Amino acid sequence: MMTSSPKLSNLAELTPREIVAELDRYIVGQGKAKRAVAIAMRNRWRRERLPEDVRREISPKNILMIGPTGVGKTEIARRLASLAAAPFVKVEATKYTEVGYVGRDVESMVRDLAEVAIRMVRDERRGDVIEAADRAAVERVIDALHPETRPPQPGANNPFASLGSIFGNSFGNAAAPQPPPQPQPNVPPSEAQRIRDETRADVLRGFYDVRQIEIEIEEAPTVPIGLGGGDPAQSGADLSEMLGGMLPKKKSRKRVTVADARRIFAAEEEAKLIDMDAVKREALHRAGETGIIFIDEIDKVAGRDGRGGVDVSREGVQRDILPIVEGSTVNTKYGPLATDHVLFIAAGAFHMSKPSDLIPELQGRFPIRVELDSLTAADFETILTQPKNALVGQYKALLGVENVDLQFGPDAIAEIARIAMQVNDQTENIGARRLHTVLERLLEDIAFDAPDRTGTVAIDAAYVRERLDGIAGNTDLSKYVL
Repeated sequence: MMTSSPKLSNLAELTPREIVAELDRYIVGQGKAKRAVAIAMRNRWRRERLPEDVRREISPKNILMIGPTGVGKTEIARRLASLAAAPFVKVEATKYTEVGYVGRDVESMVRDLAEVAIRMVRDERRGDVIEAADRAAVERVIDALHPETRPPQPGANNPFASLGSIFGNSFGNAAAPQPPPQPQPNVPPSEAQRIRDETRADVLRGFYDVRQIEIEIEEAPTVPIGLGGGDPAQSGADLSEMLGGMLPKKKSRKRVTVADARRIFAAEEEAKLIDMDAVKREALHRAGETGIIFIDEIDKVAGRDGRGGVDVSREGVQRDILPIVEGSTVNTKYGPLATDHVLFIAAGAFHMSKPSDLIPELQGRFPIRVELDSLTAADFETILTQPKNALVGQYKALLGVENVDLQFGPDAIAEIARIAMQVNDQTENIGARRLHTVLERLLEDIAFDAPDRTGTVAIDAAYVRERLDGIAGNTDLSKYVL
């Protein structure tokens, strides 16, 4: 039986109720949507503990979120992925086009998911080797500072030597870069060791950080753009990776500080210590079993037959998305990635269309539908003060850097929420995003004068009305200012 992903198993301690409680720390309201995603995540944990033959048959129940902009659709999905430490990508359905049109193909969302998973796993592996890499980097810095103490290095092998029998012996000999002569130690071994020990201690305590040294940096080999056909950027990257072990490494010499050299050497040593084949296997497994793809603006491609014009392409996008959501295997530059168990969360406002305008096959692939509520003035008050990343707390922290202590009274919070709600009703309803524009306008003068003033600044309802009422009451002006 395949073992569960270590990151996925961390959810064992989180029940759906606890997942919702964690989401409540960042997102106000939307209880139905939180319950739906919490159940979906818990079902993944349950599936991992089933026998292999049963597990293969259970696919995730994809979710369609319906609600106006700015009510928390994207934030719910993003926080959920962060909580589960799962690979997560957010894509816009409108940037994809039907096959045959100019634009990105829908399979690129799966390739993006693979890239995110690779970065996640590589960062985890880097944490395991960072100490060993730093030790090796320090030794290379010592080699540059005191080359006379460097131990003898074996000569470099010619990576093209084995091709001589195919292209002629002259090919291998011509392509072989001559390694620079290694300086031979001219001090006794005991003295060399003493010098290295003293220098190592000085490097570790930062004594040499600003000294300039000359180092040799390896550059990744590249393939000319367009050599592989197809998408030039993608094909060139793929060929570079495949031929990376055969192409000669290009080296350049550069003068840098010891601190920068240590950082550069550490990155090179990390790359040597990390087993990228194992990283790719783990990343593809994690993306396929725990990955989340959030497809926003799905309502913008909800065109149906008979409408003509651009709707033809819109329905084509839906049909191209369908096999990805149903479950297919997409070739990425790290290997094939199956989407059978990727969780898809689609979202849209559906102002100008309805979920039933999606093609029936795609509708059937999003069996769980949740409607998110429009935010009220009471919700705005909560958003301003209670979540972990509350807006009022953010502004207080920003201006606190310059010793300005912002104090918002309860009446000020209520007045800000009322004005934001009023502007949303009069113009375009952009949900909680309106609070950003309202607060920026409210605190504009305070933020501008902050370097020249210190102390406490009390903000009450009268101050809020003085700064905002004239603008909020003018419908034409509020379109541009708020």
